[in-house]
Amino acid sequence: MKATGIILIIIGIGLTVTTSTQIFTQKKVADIGNVEITRDKPHNFSWSPVLGIVVIAAGCIVFWKSAKK
Repeated sequence: MKATGIILIIIGIGLTVTTSTQIFTQKKVADIGNVEITRDKPHNFSWSPVLGIVVIAAGCIVFWKSAKK
């Protein structure tokens, strides 16, 4: 359980520091014979830094509860 708490804390720090990410997918525009034209379409994902703080708090609680046993 200590390892789970530490992993949650690390993920929470990452979520707090980086508040958005961008993922690209390929979309087919045209397909003419042997020629295929595609374009990269960006998708933005954003979250609040409060989410990272909540995950850090959950990780601290899990770590603290497992250390008491």
